[in-house]
Amino acid sequence: MHLIFENNFQNLISLWTGTFKGLDEGSGSYHLNPGATTADSSSFWLLHLGPVFLEEKFKNPVYYHHFLAFSSIVEMCRQFEYTREDMDAIRDACREWVKEFERLYYQYDPERASACPVTLHGILHIVESIIEMGPVWAYWAYPMERFCGWLQPCIKSRRHPFAAIDNYLVLHATLSQIKLIYSLEDVLSFKPPQNSTPKGAFAHPDYPSCILIPPQRPSSTVSASLKTKIVVPLATWFNVHVSAVRRHFNPDNVIQWAKVRRLGGGNDMLAPELASYAEDRRDATFIRYDMLVNKNARRRNAPKEYVKKTFYGQLQNIFVVILPATVDLQLESETTLILAAVKRCKIQGQNCKGTPYYEDMGVLEVVDMAVVQCLVARVRAINDMCHFIIDRSGALQESYFVPGE
Repeated sequence: MHLIFENNFQNLISLWTGTFKGLDEGSGSYHLNPGATTADSSSFWLLHLGPVFLEEKFKNPVYYHHFLAFSSIVEMCRQFEYTREDMDAIRDACREWVKEFERLYYQYDPERASACPVTLHGILHIVESIIEMGPVWAYWAYPMERFCGWLQPCIKSRRHPFAAIDNYLVLHATLSQIKLIYSLEDVLSFKPPQNSTPKGAFAHPDYPSCILIPPQRPSSTVSASLKTKIVVPLATWFNVHVSAVRRHFNPDNVIQWAKVRRLGGGNDMLAPELASYAEDRRDATFIRYDMLVNKNARRRNAPKEYVKKTFYGQLQNIFVVILPATVDLQLESETTLILAAVKRCKIQGQNCKGTPYYEDMGVLEVVDMAVVQCLVARVRAINDMCHFIIDRSGALQESYFVPGE
């Protein structure tokens, strides 16, 4: 994928900023202000930020749509597996994109032939590479770059760097074999155990996908209005009247926590009411959560039909609630619930790439922590009127190479 990110995408940026081999716009109109393209030209920018930042930036929108087609090609190429129909779609998209590139930037002018380097032609052979060698993530250069970065600290001698690398690899391989043969992976590890539980953390078998991380605060720090908001969804979950929940809900059995960690390499999500962080640190409070909603909720006599729907919002509070065994709620034993108070984003729509955006926040709602999936990022639109939500889960998740110790 260096053909995409390090070559053709860089060439596009150079064309837009008027710095590509001395070429002007010719008969086109695609130059941008330099300040519009100072972000890191990486796959993240190409897939997520560019479709937001470049909208309405070109005098002629045809250049923006051509860029979106390029971004779509990258999305298709990054799939973990392909069908024959996918291959045909990628091949057709690449051909059309190259033909449009020639029309927009080469402009069929021999004096502008430098606008078409060999890397542009290379895009036409992406499908053949996939057919011969498999998905691009299986052989792209990023694992090798990470491996080289992993090796670099082991070079202790400027005079004999290759001997240092050889010794390091031999010793690492020997240690790896000892771990495997004698089952000493944990004993001989030089790193802290992955997903180790921090001191004072809270875990519960009913929530195997997450743990709660201190600090925590007692029930006295939870306002009466928040406790009321906890009761209302419980009545819906247990399919009883609110009064039945109130009879068994003890407000003193509510504990607040500052953070929740998604296990298995997931995110740490913060509740701003308790978790403090520096002003220049990333905002780790906006989340994605998936819930079942009734499609026929507005049709009074229609049967209930539940479908999964994705929501986004800002995590406000994390609660642990303990309910006693009771017939009213059909609880045979004491039950512990981990809940999240979330202020939902009022999604207004999506841009042409399917990225949702919002201007305002909705009311606070309480959901079960089991439905909380991951962190999401936000990008403020150029007009400052709305935020776009960057969700890297699902189809846009990446494959990662993780080197040994």
